Amino acid sequence: MTAGWSRLAALLCGALLVFAYAPFQQSWLVIPILTFLLWLGRNSSPRRAWHLGYLFGIGWFSAGLSWIYVSIDTFGGLPVVATIAVLAVLFMYLSLFPALALWAWRSAAARNWPCAIWLVPLLWYLAEWLRGTLLTGFPWLDLGYTQTDSYLGQYASWLGGTGVAVLLWYCAVAIIEYLRTRQKRYAGVAISLLALPFLLPWLNPLERTDNEANVLLVQGNIAQSSKWNPDQHWPSLMTYLDLSRPNYSSHDIIVWPESAVTMPEPYTDDVLENIHKALVQSDTALITGILDYRQFDYYNSLIALGVDGADDVEEAYYHGHSNRYEKHQLLPIGEFVPFEDILRPLAPLFDLPMSSFSRGDYQQTNLRAKGFTLSAAICYEIAFPRQVRANLSATTDFLLTVSNDTWFGASHGPAQHMQIARMRALELGRPLLRATNNGISAVVDETGHEIARAPQFEEATVSAVVPVVTGTTLYARWGEWLALWIAACGAIIGLISIVKRHQNQ
Repeated sequence: MTAGWSRLAALLCGALLVFAYAPFQQSWLVIPILTFLLWLGRNSSPRRAWHLGYLFGIGWFSAGLSWIYVSIDTFGGLPVVATIAVLAVLFMYLSLFPALALWAWRSAAARNWPCAIWLVPLLWYLAEWLRGTLLTGFPWLDLGYTQTDSYLGQYASWLGGTGVAVLLWYCAVAIIEYLRTRQKRYAGVAISLLALPFLLPWLNPLERTDNEANVLLVQGNIAQSSKWNPDQHWPSLMTYLDLSRPNYSSHDIIVWPESAVTMPEPYTDDVLENIHKALVQSDTALITGILDYRQFDYYNSLIALGVDGADDVEEAYYHGHSNRYEKHQLLPIGEFVPFEDILRPLAPLFDLPMSSFSRGDYQQTNLRAKGFTLSAAICYEIAFPRQVRANLSATTDFLLTVSNDTWFGASHGPAQHMQIARMRALELGRPLLRATNNGISAVVDETGHEIARAPQFEEATVSAVVPVVTGTTLYARWGEWLALWIAACGAIIGLISIVKRHQNQ
């Protein structure tokens, strides 16, 4: 295949990956796509491998993240050409990381590194780690998410979503090596990796207890265009109260979405105190997203009200009680603006409402609600597996995430976001509660499967009985260390090959 056709094929391969993620769910596509990408680059120079990886990334991120266009076009105040230019810069930046992985692979091969292709899982792991870390990180579209609904997702509770991606690459490498050498051991590696997940449920360390919580998620479906209008503060709050109050006595925990209360906390204390008292009288608890303002700083927060709400003091609510969570991983542009003195005057995109938040701590105490403990993450944070795991404790009953995906309309962005959240439940072996403004709001069990879901784009509630689970997954215990060690096995294979070659000379 000529260089031109190879580059076009790499671009198309990357674009096809979008169908492996939600809402399309064609997880089977991943291994053939990765195998074909390796075949394209098998004899290439490092320079050509960089081009292949970069074009693969352009196709991957352009198709997979095209939903960002909806928010910029609708709320960013930019001309269409400028919107496309902003997205192009983002996609070109993200494409550097797959390009780096393929360049490093072919650079090792050019230096006569034996079995260089077995380095690819490690190189990809390192490139993805950089993508999730540099400039605050953007770890969306990790390959592991494609397997959330696949039986290969069983690996996630052992290795995490990142470890699933490593094994997908090992399958692709083994297939390429079998096709190249016709040695059955390589086919055996691929078959073993594909077959092992059928045995993993028998080794499941998790167990449901007799304890359970009646949970209500409330979806207000407040229009983003009016959400931050001061005249909308009280109507929005009344929407959530009207949906919730009839369910007080029949539920243990009620969850409102991100920034459901748009009036900053110090200016709505009297209302919160009344809600708190009503919840205590009904023997229930409420967790809501709210803006907290103190000492000249704004925080995107969650607070607990009602039973166990205000520092275990049931008689009174007060601003500043410790039973709260403050968002740490802020969304660039949406919640903080780098170089804001330069960028804010340029366009409404860089001066959105509430785009100047302060960060909470990386690791925070779990929320308490009517005897249950919940490890929280707000919106975008759920895509950072290391942070979510760091906030899991030995006493955590449920994972909790709230969001406002109204920015992205009917695109595939909210479906991807939900898929990411479900992966966290699968990794950590705890049920997950997810409340959003207009969907997707859902309750997920410890295996990543949905128990109940609210209809999207509607004012709705979703009620579910959620079991408390005991036991610890291997990923919750060790994090990504096992995935990293497995990824490094390719380098170990290469080192052993070098030693054997020198011994035979």
